[in-house]
Amino acid sequence: MLADRNVVGLDEPVGTSLRGPHAHFARTVGRAAAYVPDVARFATVSPDPDGAEWDDLARLLGRGRLADMFSLPVVPPSSWEPVFVLDRLQMVWCGGPVEDGTGVVELGADDVPEMLDLAARTRPGPFCPRTRELGTYVGVRENGALVAMAGERLRPPGWTEVSAVCTAPDARGRGHAARLVRALVTRIAARGERPFLHVAKANAAAIALYERLGFETRTPVTFRGFRVP
Repeated sequence: MLADRNVVGLDEPVGTSLRGPHAHFARTVGRAAAYVPDVARFATVSPDPDGAEWDDLARLLGRGRLADMFSLPVVPPSSWEPVFVLDRLQMVWCGGPVEDGTGVVELGADDVPEMLDLAARTRPGPFCPRTRELGTYVGVRENGALVAMAGERLRPPGWTEVSAVCTAPDARGRGHAARLVRALVTRIAARGERPFLHVAKANAAAIALYERLGFETRTPVTFRGFRVP
């Protein structure tokens, strides 16, 4: 574990992103904040929220809506219905092989329909119509069709999250995920930032892949979602 690495931003990645590089995607009420809905569904409060702050978040999101709190360790009052709990590992890049970009293409606005279709078929995590605006997204095409992609999501100052790593079922086993993650690591490191990512704690194959690419586990995290009362 890399629990001793610095990392105030990584302990609260949604909040530090919305207060920093992603401030132009933020909507706020009081100290509660969330992404613009068609960019990302994540919301956040301060690390020590009081009842008034949860009320602010409820007003911001709206009654009955999902409050996706990502890895924030605080939980809302009991009137907020739990929707999901997911065990994850947070991994950070500590150096390793990079990619020369062969076979990797950068994805833009014209690629969004295919990106949404690939995300719907492979379910790498929440992916919205404007998610690609959070950072660089790259992909692999076979016979013109988008068969794999990965991109940049949260941006705590000094860090960039690698996310949406996915490959179509009939294109797996060809090294696309490794090639795409390496391509993103190369871009992120060139900016003087550190890559990090989140992976399901039970996904041994993905964890092994990321370890081969130079990532090490920093800490376990729990993703939680709640229904606004």
